[in-house]
Amino acid sequence: MARRPQDKDGTMTLARVMLGIDVSKTRLDSFSAASLAKAFANEAAGIDRLVKLAQSLGAFVVFEATGGYEEALCLALEAAGIAYHLANPRKAREFARSAGFLAKTDQVDARMLAAYGQALDLPATQPRSPACRQLGRLVGRRDQLVELRKIEKTRLRQTNEAWALDSLKQVIAVLSEQIRRLEGLIERCIQADEALRRTRDIVRTAPGVGPVTAMVLMAELPELGRIDRRAVAAIAGLAPLACDSGALRGKRRIWGGRKRLRDALYMAALSASKGQVFRPGYEKMRAAGKPHKVALIAVARKLLVGINAAMRQNQPFALMTA
Repeated sequence: MARRPQDKDGTMTLARVMLGIDVSKTRLDSFSAASLAKAFANEAAGIDRLVKLAQSLGAFVVFEATGGYEEALCLALEAAGIAYHLANPRKAREFARSAGFLAKTDQVDARMLAAYGQALDLPATQPRSPACRQLGRLVGRRDQLVELRKIEKTRLRQTNEAWALDSLKQVIAVLSEQIRRLEGLIERCIQADEALRRTRDIVRTAPGVGPVTAMVLMAELPELGRIDRRAVAAIAGLAPLACDSGALRGKRRIWGGRKRLRDALYMAALSASKGQVFRPGYEKMRAAGKPHKVALIAVARKLLVGINAAMRQNQPFALMTA
């Protein structure tokens, strides 16, 4: 955790310096109470200067995921042994509103992120191996192409004109070939790394988990096997959240989390709910009047928790449920 650790006698130590960084394509705007506002170019020399600033301050660094513009900064901080938290943009923005950061500029965002780290016990983001980072990029590109193919297939059903049908079919064929090539690259990436191979072998022992769900789990959830059941469910957005006030007991709903991960687990749950491990629980919930999707989300959550436990104990999923 980043903030106010306790000494052995229980007294509180001074809070660590928080360095908030707003990341954009060309700039890195930083703010800390110790160094105030500074700006750096988002390129090798600028990142090097920023890392040296963080080292001189002994800072814990907080910045948002920005679609890849933050990756070079992540790698530089990890190489220097500097702890950082890669913030969820939605959570950071909600904090900004609650803390009164109503304006939105790069400098204000950097100040807000420093305050975000100071106010909350943010966990340090776990470094990813080069193979895991490469897998994430490959899986992300595959997802983009699958989405484009889905759009073209929808358009194919919406037209009867010969020229349009011919054009759409050609594009779909190209996209399908590109997807196959990427899947080959993904397989080679996994085969070349022992840790990824071991993870894939364990994950694939879970009911309903096919090649696509396995690759998404590895790319989107590097924390797998290293956190507890509640944390892993929350990361995937599969933890039901209370909605109670006084005597009112509202419906529990899931919210937030990593959408791509949750989508993959939902599809796996569709298959797993028909198998002997999860079918009894699914049917019990349906018999109790729970909607189909609610029962499937429960299956997805149990599936993820089981995979997480299997990874933690380095055992196949079947043994974890025996």
